[in-house]
Amino acid sequence: MKLLKGSVVMAEAGRDKGSYFAVVDADEKYCLIADGKSRKLANPKRKNIKHIRITDSMIDLNDITDKRLRNTLKQFGEAE
Repeated sequence: MKLLKGSVVMAEAGRDKGSYFAVVDADEKYCLIADGKSRKLANPKRKNIKHIRITDSMIDLNDITDKRLRNTLKQFGEAE
């Protein structure tokens, strides 16, 4: 599955292991992810795509705020 803007991913390595993020941008090796709390949309984290797991969900990132992103991603953590 190709990483697209708005894809929901789970970090599988690093200090943010087990957390859900939304992809802000991606290329063939790295992606930029944000969760609205520790990593805001204005300052996303650069993450190697080998260290994330892609879910089947998508979020529309057009005109979204950090608070709405946080609340949306919270639902994924509760679903586990």
